[in-house]
Amino acid sequence: MKKFSMSILLLLIVIFYPISHYSQESHPEPKTLEPGSKAPDFNLLGVDGKRYSLNDFTNAKVLVVIFSCNHCPTAQAYEQRIIDLSNDYKPKGVSVAVISSNSGKALNYSELGYTDMGDSYDEMKVRANERHFPYPYLYDGDDQTCALVYGPSATPHAFVFDKDRTLRYTGRIDRSEKPGTGHAEDIRNAIDAVLNGEQVKNPVTKVFGCSIKWSWKSEYTQRLYKQWSELPVTLESIDIQQVNNLIKNDSSGKLRLINIWATWCGPCVTEFPDLVIIDRMYRQRPFEFITISVDKQERRTDVLNFLKENEASNKNYIFNDDDVYKLIDVISADFKGLPYTLLIEPGGKIIYHKSDMIDPYQMKKLIVEDKLLGRYY
Repeated sequence: MKKFSMSILLLLIVIFYPISHYSQESHPEPKTLEPGSKAPDFNLLGVDGKRYSLNDFTNAKVLVVIFSCNHCPTAQAYEQRIIDLSNDYKPKGVSVAVISSNSGKALNYSELGYTDMGDSYDEMKVRANERHFPYPYLYDGDDQTCALVYGPSATPHAFVFDKDRTLRYTGRIDRSEKPGTGHAEDIRNAIDAVLNGEQVKNPVTKVFGCSIKWSWKSEYTQRLYKQWSELPVTLESIDIQQVNNLIKNDSSGKLRLINIWATWCGPCVTEFPDLVIIDRMYRQRPFEFITISVDKQERRTDVLNFLKENEASNKNYIFNDDDVYKLIDVISADFKGLPYTLLIEPGGKIIYHKSDMIDPYQMKKLIVEDKLLGRYY
C-alpha cells in the first residue's frame, strides 16, 4: 500500500510540476537539420490567412525555407535581400517561404529597441503588407513545432532543398550584415548549384543574428519584468522655465518623448500603458520618456499612485502652477487639449506634436527610424 501511495505521489509531482520550470531546466536545444536530411513537413498559418505545407510547393525545383522575424535588426537588415532573392529566382522555379518562430513568452520589450513591432501574427501581417513580401510569411510562434524539427539557431537562418526535398545547404544568406554590402551570395551560390545539378561547395555555413526565442526560455523575461516592476517611481515638481528647457533639449543627447497629461483625462489614462511600453523598448538607446502632469497640486498623491500602478519608472513631473495656460503658451501654439505629446530631437527640433492620443505604432516607427537611433547595429 505504501509503495502504491508513493507511486501515485511521484506521478502527481510529474503531472503538476510547473511546465515552465521543467522546460527551462531540461528541454534540449533543437539540433539543426543536416545536409542530406529530408524536409520535415509543416502546417503553418500565413499572413494571408491560408495554411501552408510542403505540398503547396510541390512544383518548385528548389525550396528555400528561411527562419526570420520582425523584431531582429539582423533579420531586418536582410529583408530586402530576401525579397530580391524571391523575385529573381521565382522565374527559375525556386520558391521561398519565410517562417517566424519566436515565442511571445520569451521575447521581451528590451529586445525591441531596434524595431517598431514584435513578432506576433498580427504584427507579421503589418510588416508583410508594408514591405510587400512576395513570398509566404508563416507563423510558428505558438508551439514552434516547425522550428523544433528544423533547428534554426538564429534569425535569419536559411535551408535550401532540392526538388526531392533533400537539404543541400543550411546557414547564412551572406556574410555582410549591413544593408547594401551583400547580395545574398552564399544562398544564391547554393541555389545555382542545385539548379545546375552540382554539389554545393560549402553546404554548411555559420549563422549570425538574434537567437530564436524558445518558449521555454522565458525565465529572463519574467525576471526582467519583475525588476522593472520594482524600480522606484518618482514625481517631481517642475516650473515653467524647466519645461522650456525640456523642450529645448539642449544637453541630453537623446531623442526626447514628452507626454503632458492628467489623471482626470480619459484619453490620457487610456494611452499611458502604451507610452510605458515604448519607454521600455527604447530606454537602453539614446531615448528618454518624460511625463508632465497638469493635475492640481492637491491631487499630487493621486498622480503618484497612478504612475506607480503603471510602473512608470521614467522621469515624471507635475506642473507647479495651477495656471495651466502658462504651460500651454510654452509648449505649443496649436495645443487643442490633452493628452499632448511631443517628440524632440537633441537641439530642440520637434519632429512630432499632437493633441489627442498617439498611434503607438506610428510613434515607434518615428523613434526607431530617427537618425539618432536606427534599425541596425
